[in-house]
Amino acid sequence: MGRIAVFCGATPGVDPRHREAARQLGATLAARGLGLVTGGGRVGLMGAVADAALAAGGEVVGVIPRRLVDRELAHPGLTRLVVVGSLAERKSAMVELSDGFIALPGGIGTLDEIAEVLSWAQLGLHDRPTGLLDVGGYWQLLLGWLDLSVTEGYVTPAHRDAIVVSADADAILDAFASFRPPGDRWESEPRA
Repeated sequence: MGRIAVFCGATPGVDPRHREAARQLGATLAARGLGLVTGGGRVGLMGAVADAALAAGGEVVGVIPRRLVDRELAHPGLTRLVVVGSLAERKSAMVELSDGFIALPGGIGTLDEIAEVLSWAQLGLHDRPTGLLDVGGYWQLLLGWLDLSVTEGYVTPAHRDAIVVSADADAILDAFASFRPPGDRWESEPRA
Protein backbone atom coordinates (compact mmCIF):
# COMPACT_ATOMS: atom_id res chain seq x y z
CA MET A 1 0.00 0.00 0.00
CA GLY A 2 1.43 3.35 -1.01
CA ARG A 3 -1.20 6.07 -0.53
CA ILE A 4 -4.49 6.45 1.31
CA ALA A 5 -7.17 8.91 0.22
CA VAL A 6 -8.83 10.68 3.11
CA PHE A 7 -12.27 12.16 2.58
CA CYS A 8 -13.31 14.71 5.19
CA GLY A 9 -14.88 18.03 5.92
CA ALA A 10 -13.54 21.26 4.49
CA THR A 11 -14.68 22.84 7.75
CA PRO A 12 -13.51 21.83 11.23
CA GLY A 13 -16.98 20.97 12.54
CA VAL A 14 -17.92 21.75 16.12
CA ASP A 15 -16.54 18.67 17.89
CA PRO A 16 -12.82 19.18 18.68
CA ARG A 17 -12.35 15.39 18.60
CA HIS A 18 -12.81 15.50 14.82
CA ARG A 19 -9.89 17.87 14.28
CA GLU A 20 -7.74 15.83 16.66
CA ALA A 21 -8.64 12.61 14.80
CA ALA A 22 -7.65 14.29 11.52
CA ARG A 23 -4.29 15.29 12.97
CA GLN A 24 -3.70 11.82 14.39
CA LEU A 25 -4.61 10.19 11.08
CA GLY A 26 -2.21 12.41 9.14
CA ALA A 27 0.63 11.69 11.57
CA THR A 28 -0.17 7.97 11.60
CA LEU A 29 -0.08 7.72 7.81
CA ALA A 30 3.30 9.48 7.71
CA ALA A 31 4.69 7.30 10.52
CA ARG A 32 3.69 4.19 8.56
CA GLY A 33 5.31 5.50 5.38
CA LEU A 34 1.96 5.89 3.64
CA GLY A 35 1.26 8.86 1.41
CA LEU A 36 -1.89 10.91 1.88
CA VAL A 37 -4.24 11.93 -0.93
CA THR A 38 -6.62 14.76 -0.01
CA GLY A 39 -8.98 17.17 -1.68
CA GLY A 40 -6.15 19.73 -1.77
CA GLY A 41 -7.70 22.32 0.53
CA ARG A 42 -5.99 24.24 3.30
CA VAL A 43 -9.11 24.54 5.46
CA GLY A 44 -11.06 22.42 7.90
CA LEU A 45 -10.31 18.77 8.60
CA MET A 46 -8.79 18.55 5.12
CA GLY A 47 -6.13 21.10 6.08
CA ALA A 48 -5.59 19.51 9.51
CA VAL A 49 -4.90 16.01 8.15
CA ALA A 50 -2.55 17.42 5.49
CA ASP A 51 -0.69 19.66 7.95
CA ALA A 52 -0.14 16.76 10.36
CA ALA A 53 1.12 14.42 7.64
CA LEU A 54 3.49 17.09 6.31
CA ALA A 55 4.76 17.94 9.83
CA ALA A 56 5.57 14.24 10.31
CA GLY A 57 7.52 14.12 7.05
CA GLY A 58 4.83 12.45 4.95
CA GLU A 59 3.95 12.82 1.29
CA VAL A 60 0.68 14.68 0.64
CA VAL A 61 -0.93 14.83 -2.79
CA GLY A 62 -3.89 17.17 -3.13
CA VAL A 63 -6.48 17.07 -5.91
CA ILE A 64 -8.50 20.25 -6.23
CA PRO A 65 -10.83 21.81 -8.81
CA ARG A 66 -9.58 24.99 -10.52
CA ARG A 67 -12.53 26.96 -9.11
CA LEU A 68 -11.32 26.32 -5.55
CA VAL A 69 -7.75 27.25 -6.46
CA ASP A 70 -9.07 30.53 -7.87
CA ARG A 71 -10.85 31.15 -4.55
CA GLU A 72 -7.46 30.71 -2.80
CA LEU A 73 -8.52 27.57 -0.91
CA ALA A 74 -5.65 25.36 -2.12
CA HIS A 75 -3.12 24.21 0.46
CA PRO A 76 0.18 25.97 -0.37
CA GLY A 77 2.57 23.43 1.14
CA LEU A 78 1.60 20.07 -0.34
CA THR A 79 4.11 17.70 -1.86
CA ARG A 80 2.09 17.83 -5.07
CA LEU A 81 -1.09 19.62 -6.11
CA VAL A 82 -3.15 18.27 -9.00
CA VAL A 83 -5.60 20.82 -10.42
CA VAL A 84 -8.67 19.42 -12.19
CA GLY A 85 -11.73 20.89 -13.85
CA SER A 86 -14.55 19.52 -11.69
CA LEU A 87 -15.49 17.69 -8.53
CA ALA A 88 -16.20 14.55 -10.59
CA GLU A 89 -12.66 14.71 -11.98
CA ARG A 90 -11.35 15.22 -8.44
CA LYS A 91 -12.99 12.02 -7.21
CA SER A 92 -11.70 10.01 -10.17
CA ALA A 93 -8.16 11.32 -9.72
CA MET A 94 -8.21 10.65 -5.97
CA VAL A 95 -9.29 7.06 -6.61
CA GLU A 96 -6.59 6.56 -9.25
CA LEU A 97 -3.89 7.89 -6.91
CA SER A 98 -4.93 5.79 -3.89
CA ASP A 99 -4.58 2.25 -2.59
CA GLY A 100 -7.30 2.63 0.05
CA PHE A 101 -9.85 5.12 1.36
CA ILE A 102 -10.72 6.48 4.81
CA ALA A 103 -13.54 8.87 5.66
CA LEU A 104 -13.26 11.18 8.62
CA PRO A 105 -16.33 13.16 9.67
CA GLY A 106 -17.62 15.55 7.04
CA GLY A 107 -20.71 16.75 5.26
CA ILE A 108 -22.43 16.13 1.95
CA GLY A 109 -19.21 16.17 -0.08
CA THR A 110 -17.62 13.59 2.21
CA LEU A 111 -20.71 11.40 2.00
CA ASP A 112 -20.65 11.70 -1.80
CA GLU A 113 -16.99 10.67 -1.95
CA ILE A 114 -17.29 7.67 0.35
CA ALA A 115 -20.55 6.54 -1.27
CA GLU A 116 -18.93 6.59 -4.69
CA VAL A 117 -15.95 4.44 -3.70
CA LEU A 118 -18.29 1.99 -1.94
CA SER A 119 -20.51 1.86 -5.02
CA TRP A 120 -17.53 1.30 -7.31
CA ALA A 121 -16.32 -1.53 -5.05
CA GLN A 122 -19.75 -3.15 -5.17
CA LEU A 123 -19.62 -3.02 -8.99
CA GLY A 124 -16.10 -4.44 -9.07
CA LEU A 125 -14.58 -1.23 -10.45
CA HIS A 126 -11.89 -1.28 -7.75
CA ASP A 127 -10.74 -3.78 -5.15
CA ARG A 128 -9.26 -1.47 -2.52
CA PRO A 129 -10.23 -1.22 1.16
CA THR A 130 -12.52 1.45 2.55
CA GLY A 131 -12.74 2.56 6.16
CA LEU A 132 -14.79 4.90 8.30
CA LEU A 133 -12.94 6.61 11.15
CA ASP A 134 -15.87 6.62 13.55
CA VAL A 135 -14.97 9.48 15.88
CA GLY A 136 -17.56 9.78 18.64
CA GLY A 137 -20.01 7.54 16.77
CA TYR A 138 -20.18 9.95 13.82
CA TRP A 139 -20.86 7.24 11.23
CA GLN A 140 -23.39 5.20 13.22
CA LEU A 141 -26.47 6.50 11.38
CA LEU A 142 -24.89 5.67 8.02
CA LEU A 143 -23.96 2.21 9.28
CA GLY A 144 -27.55 1.68 10.43
CA TRP A 145 -28.78 2.62 6.97
CA LEU A 146 -26.27 0.22 5.39
CA ASP A 147 -27.52 -2.56 7.68
CA LEU A 148 -31.09 -1.79 6.59
CA SER A 149 -29.94 -1.87 2.96
CA VAL A 150 -28.54 -5.37 3.54
CA THR A 151 -31.81 -6.48 5.16
CA GLU A 152 -33.77 -5.04 2.23
CA GLY A 153 -31.51 -6.71 -0.34
CA TYR A 154 -29.82 -3.62 -1.80
CA VAL A 155 -26.34 -4.21 -0.42
CA THR A 156 -24.73 -7.64 -0.12
CA PRO A 157 -23.60 -8.73 3.35
CA ALA A 158 -20.07 -9.21 1.97
CA HIS A 159 -19.90 -5.60 0.80
CA ARG A 160 -21.27 -4.26 4.09
CA ASP A 161 -18.79 -6.39 6.03
CA ALA A 162 -15.90 -5.19 3.87
CA ILE A 163 -16.21 -1.64 5.27
CA VAL A 164 -13.65 -1.26 8.05
CA VAL A 165 -15.05 0.77 10.93
CA SER A 166 -13.09 1.91 13.97
CA ALA A 167 -12.41 4.97 16.11
CA ASP A 168 -8.69 4.11 15.84
CA ALA A 169 -6.67 4.90 12.70
CA ASP A 170 -4.11 2.20 13.44
CA ALA A 171 -6.86 -0.43 13.66
CA ILE A 172 -8.21 0.62 10.26
CA LEU A 173 -4.77 0.53 8.66
CA ASP A 174 -4.02 -2.86 10.25
CA ALA A 175 -7.26 -4.21 8.77
CA PHE A 176 -6.34 -2.72 5.37
CA ALA A 177 -3.11 -4.77 5.41
CA SER A 178 -5.11 -8.02 5.40
CA PHE A 179 -8.05 -6.82 3.29
CA ARG A 180 -9.62 -9.29 0.88
CA PRO A 181 -12.04 -7.70 -1.61
CA PRO A 182 -15.51 -9.25 -1.74
CA GLY A 183 -15.68 -9.09 -5.56
CA ASP A 184 -18.51 -7.49 -7.45
CA ARG A 185 -22.08 -8.04 -6.35
CA TRP A 186 -23.01 -9.89 -9.52
CA GLU A 187 -20.54 -12.71 -8.83
CA SER A 188 -22.47 -13.93 -5.81
CA GLU A 189 -26.07 -13.02 -6.61
CA PRO A 190 -28.48 -14.83 -8.87
CA ARG A 191 -29.65 -12.82 -11.86
CA ALA A 192 -33.33 -12.14 -12.28
